[in-house]
Amino acid sequence: MRIRFSHLPVVVLALLPLSPTTAMAQNHSQIATVRNGVSCPRCNLFQAELGGLQVRAINLSGARLRQADMSLSVLNRARFGNADLRDVNAFGAVMSGASFAGADLGNASFVGTSLRGSDFTGAKLEGTNFSGADLSQARGLTQTQLNRACGDALTQLPHGLAIASC
Repeated sequence: MRIRFSHLPVVVLALLPLSPTTAMAQNHSQIATVRNGVSCPRCNLFQAELGGLQVRAINLSGARLRQADMSLSVLNRARFGNADLRDVNAFGAVMSGASFAGADLGNASFVGTSLRGSDFTGAKLEGTNFSGADLSQARGLTQTQLNRACGDALTQLPHGLAIASC
């Protein structure tokens, strides 16, 4: 069988909608919306630069925040229910009273983050790093969830829960 190279660009263009790069692309207008402090549930915030953002009670439920940078952000009472927070960097952030119910926090870094009083009901914590994080008074957090995460001697947990060292 001979391939005619004159038809090759048509074949390549026909396959572009199936490309994983296209599906994972950032939505710059939605990222700008969040940077302006406006709620954006179910938005595509993939790899968003949200470091230093200061917003109270923002709703990002169901949003795709995978690989986003939220370092040093202050997002108290934020709603991340059922959001994709895999591989997020939230170093030194303040997210007290936030809801992570049903969210996927796989391989996320919450090093030195204040998560005091946050809700983790049904959250996935596979490989999540809570070193130095304040999870005191967290709700919905179970030992089974923490068995999949890690922390250090400075990690503050609700009474009766423990976490393995990273």
